[in-house]
Amino acid sequence: MGFLSRLLRDRLAVAGLAIVLGFFALSVLTPVIAPYDPATIDVDNILAPPSATHLFGTDDLGRDVFTRMLYGAGISLKVGFVAVGIAVIIGTLLGAVSGYYGGLVDIVIMRFVDIMLCFPSFFLILAVIAFMEPSIFNIMAVIGFTSWMGITRLVRAEFLSLKERDFVLAVKAMGAGAPRIIFGHILPNALAPVLVSATLGVASAVLTESALSFLGIGVQPPTPSWGNMLTQGQSVLGIAWWLSFFPGMAILVTVLGYNLLGEGIRDAVDPRLR
Repeated sequence: MGFLSRLLRDRLAVAGLAIVLGFFALSVLTPVIAPYDPATIDVDNILAPPSATHLFGTDDLGRDVFTRMLYGAGISLKVGFVAVGIAVIIGTLLGAVSGYYGGLVDIVIMRFVDIMLCFPSFFLILAVIAFMEPSIFNIMAVIGFTSWMGITRLVRAEFLSLKERDFVLAVKAMGAGAPRIIFGHILPNALAPVLVSATLGVASAVLTESALSFLGIGVQPPTPSWGNMLTQGQSVLGIAWWLSFFPGMAILVTVLGYNLLGEGIRDAVDPRLR
């Protein structure tokens, strides 16, 4: 039974995949389906509750919350994918070099990984952001450059196991160089745990971006993100519950979807874990 068949037999994984694809489709179709402009101020509808006109109500400037959530979905998912992409590239390269060459190279790289892991990741991100201008591009870069350590360990472990396999020894005997062996033969067989880690990493990156925006050092208003929408809602929580409820639920459902999908991919890659 193939990977896709095993994945589709897992109902929770299918539910996670549906959630992920649903939010992705919404973010792509936002310009078409958004009923209002996200920056349009309507002083006649300030803090209007959910209704047929405004499905998720309006905020303290009369802006449509549903529209802003649609645009916020694109921001949050973009941050997640780009940040995880950066982390995967760095982690895969370092893990491959460390696992293949071993010796002093392995010791140096893994001690650097250990040093990075000594710092709580969120506080490390806060420290770096404090010296940079808050923007979506800086958030992507900072999250990516501070979340590659786990992937490095995974790839290293796979390389340590695979480099002693017969097919690698055969390629070496044929005179293949290290780059060809690493990228052409070992790495394709070591990507399964990376795929799982990347899927779960998107959920973590979305949470981190939301937390940073909630603290006011992430995506800056008037650009909508789920995190800064939560911040706007906390001051009027008693009279406008919808400003916090809907962004909070969007974050919860998105993170749940990626976690379910990641667990499903892990089980489909290695059925022995079931």
